[in-house]
Amino acid sequence: MSESASPLVTPTETPAVGPRTRVARAGALALRLAERKVILFLADMAAVAAALLLVLHVRFQAPLSWTTVMRERGWFLLLGGLWVAVASLLDTYDLRRASRITSGVSTAMAAAVGTAAAYLLIPYITPPLHQSRLTAVLFVGAMLGLVAVGRAAYAALLVQPTFRHRVLIVGAGQAGQALVDAIRAHAGVEYEVVGFVDDAAGHGQSAVHGVPVLGTTHDLVQVAERYGVAEVVLAATHPDGRSPSLVHALIDCRERGIHVSEMPAIYERLTGRVPIAHVGSNVPMVLAAGHDSHRLYAVVKRITDLVMGLAGLAALVLVLPVVAVLIRLDSPGPVFYRQVRLGRGGRPFVLRKFRTMRVDAEDDGPQWAALDDPRVTRIGRWLRRLHLDELPQALNLLRGEMSCVGPRPERPEFVAALARQVPFYRARHAVRPGVTGWAQVNYPYGSSLEDALVKLEYDLYYIRHCSAALDATILLRTIGVVVSLRGR
Repeated sequence: MSESASPLVTPTETPAVGPRTRVARAGALALRLAERKVILFLADMAAVAAALLLVLHVRFQAPLSWTTVMRERGWFLLLGGLWVAVASLLDTYDLRRASRITSGVSTAMAAAVGTAAAYLLIPYITPPLHQSRLTAVLFVGAMLGLVAVGRAAYAALLVQPTFRHRVLIVGAGQAGQALVDAIRAHAGVEYEVVGFVDDAAGHGQSAVHGVPVLGTTHDLVQVAERYGVAEVVLAATHPDGRSPSLVHALIDCRERGIHVSEMPAIYERLTGRVPIAHVGSNVPMVLAAGHDSHRLYAVVKRITDLVMGLAGLAALVLVLPVVAVLIRLDSPGPVFYRQVRLGRGGRPFVLRKFRTMRVDAEDDGPQWAALDDPRVTRIGRWLRRLHLDELPQALNLLRGEMSCVGPRPERPEFVAALARQVPFYRARHAVRPGVTGWAQVNYPYGSSLEDALVKLEYDLYYIRHCSAALDATILLRTIGVVVSLRGR
């Protein structure tokens, strides 16, 4: 089944199995996205550890047992850490890729090669596998083979209907349809939408948005049991407008072991975005702070910014002579580009970059930058691809005006217009802007109001969930973007 199609169950007669038994089976076998990622991670860690254990057995006659792992646990822990870093850099745990044998196996094998190569290049604190070419080849080959087998098994077995997470959506309106689209786009194999229950659509329509309408909210418990639903998702009305009968039905579902969730929470989990158009007046959900409000995290993040700022400043000093000459030879004008942006709390600051556009680029006033922008110079295009144009922002990091990770700072002219048209746009000023961010690693370059809305949804997700782990993931994925020359 393609990932773009959501498996749907038509309202036909079900097998003669007791409803409570069927729900219990669904709850026992259905896998959520987080559970799938845990299974993938454990399988990968077992594969890389088994590869090292096998080579240690062949090379040093070490026993194939847990005793060897514990005795040489430093070797195994380092290998596992390298795997986590390389796998994150290559976005190996994207379930859309993992659900297909070809893409899942190829991505994991690329991570295996990178991990094995890095491990073999580390001296002294790793086993001397590199001293023998045959041993090194055996190590790489064993890791490739075992990781590939594990990924192929996942793609062949865990995408079967038995393990799909069956969902019933309450409400067939725009929010419910948006959730269906999100499931089809991001978890078409892992999730199964069995249908809608909706008081309005339930009386006259057999399907909405390609999904069957199975009844009204009065039928919620019976429908959930009949179709072995693992989760009921509310995408209907504002909480204050929910009828007592619906609330009681939801409680009945929960008592029967069926999980009950709100549409925005599921949408976030699937897409990594906050569904601005469907949160209504639920302002606390949008503005709830993540770990950014924790003092320890804030201190660690500031120290990281200072370290990265100093490293960036050193790199800037090294490349400045060459880059300055290339910029001046390619296009007349200054080497550096300064522009006012808005930072935390909406405070303006001067952003510094290497100039990548012609000096007359905005003679007609501020303009959205665009993909393949004709105003970009030849050298500027390469600077952008390599992200070298961002190096002068090391000064902004040291001054505390920016952070390594956060929403990209926007120009005051655009903020004023976007704040009037896009709900919650000012909320992105709750944290320091970043050199890179969650929107930058998840969404292609944008130059329109619609793009600004999608990027804001990613930014709000980051603000709600910011943590050291998420920052590390964004930095690793940014390295992947730089290495692949995907700069805009």
